Amino acid sequence: MSVQVQLVELTKFYPNATTPSVDRIDLSIEPGMLFALLGTSGCGKTTTLKMIAGLLEPTSGEITFDGRPVARVPAERRNVAMVFQKPLLFPNMTIGENVAFGLRMKKVDKARIREQVRRMLGLVRLPDVQDRRSGELSGGQEQRVSLARALVTNPDVLLLDEPLSQLDANLRVEMRDLIRSIQRELGLTTIFVTHDQEEAVMLADQIALMQHGRLLQVDKPASFYERPESLDVARFFGARNFLQGRVVDGRFVSSLGAFELAHTPPPDGEILTIRQEAVAFGPGPNSFSARVQKSLYLGTTLRVWVESAVGVLEFTAAPGRRFADGTEVILRFPPEDVWVLPASSAVA
Repeated sequence: MSVQVQLVELTKFYPNATTPSVDRIDLSIEPGMLFALLGTSGCGKTTTLKMIAGLLEPTSGEITFDGRPVARVPAERRNVAMVFQKPLLFPNMTIGENVAFGLRMKKVDKARIREQVRRMLGLVRLPDVQDRRSGELSGGQEQRVSLARALVTNPDVLLLDEPLSQLDANLRVEMRDLIRSIQRELGLTTIFVTHDQEEAVMLADQIALMQHGRLLQVDKPASFYERPESLDVARFFGARNFLQGRVVDGRFVSSLGAFELAHTPPPDGEILTIRQEAVAFGPGPNSFSARVQKSLYLGTTLRVWVESAVGVLEFTAAPGRRFADGTEVILRFPPEDVWVLPASSAVA
C-alpha cells in the first residue's frame, strides 16, 4: 500500500545548536511518488529523512501518513523501510537470511519467508545468491540485497539515504535504473536523499531543493532548469549566465541591451538568466556581439567563454563547431529561454 506523506512546519534543533538543522518545512508527497530531497552536505535533507523514519524526533511540527500523525510514533510501528549509504549486511548470515531478517522479527511463518525472499531477490535481479555471504558479493550486489531486505517487509514508505554514493559510475547508473523500475512496479511511495542533481533529475517525479534547513523550491525536475525561483536554485542547477537590470514595459533592460521576454517577469525582477545550452547564434531578437575568450572541448559538447559588454558569458555548442580565440561572434538569447529572477531571491 502506498501512502501520502506530509510534513507540517517540521523543525529540528540539535542539542546546543543556535540555528535549526531543519527549519519549518512543509511538504506533501503523494502516494506512489518517487520524491527527492536534494542539497549539499549539511542542508538538512538526511535529518528530514531520519525524522520521517522515526530515527530522530522533531523539535516541533508534525509528520503524517495518510493524515495519521506519526511524529511521536516509534520507528518500528511506522511500517517504513530505510536503505543507507552502506549496505550494513550481517556478515555471519547468508544473503537469504539477511533478506529474511525483518520477516523473522515479525514472526512470519517459514514458508512465507522463503517465498518472499525468493521474490525479492528476483526483483533486484539476484536470484542465485541466497546461500552466499556478503563478502562474496560486489558493492553493487550488496546494495541490491539491502534494497531487497527493505522491500521484503512490504513497507508503506521506502526511504533511501544516498544509496548510490558508494558505487562507481557504471554501478550507479545500473542501480538507478533498478530503483526506478522497482518503484514503478510496486507503486511504492519512495523518498530518497541525494546531493547529486543529475541523480535527482533522472530518478525523481518531484524534487525538493534544500539549503540551510529550508526549502528553496519544490517542483518537477524540468522546472529547476527552465523556471528556477531564485538565484540560488539557478546556480545549484548549473546556470552561469546572469545579467543585472530591470523590467521596463515587459522587457528586461540591461547594459547589454533590452531583451524581449516570452514569460511574465516578477515585478521586482532584476536578474536575467539563460542556460548555456540555450544560447543561440546569429542575428535576431535579443542578439548582441561578443568576443571569444577561450573554448574547451568536452567530447559531447564544446564549452565557450566570451567577453561581452557585461563581462564573461558562457555557452555550449556542438563539438563539431570551432571558435578561435579572439573571434567576434553574434549571440542570441531566445525570448522563450530567458528567465527573470527577483533581486531578493538569494539566501543569505
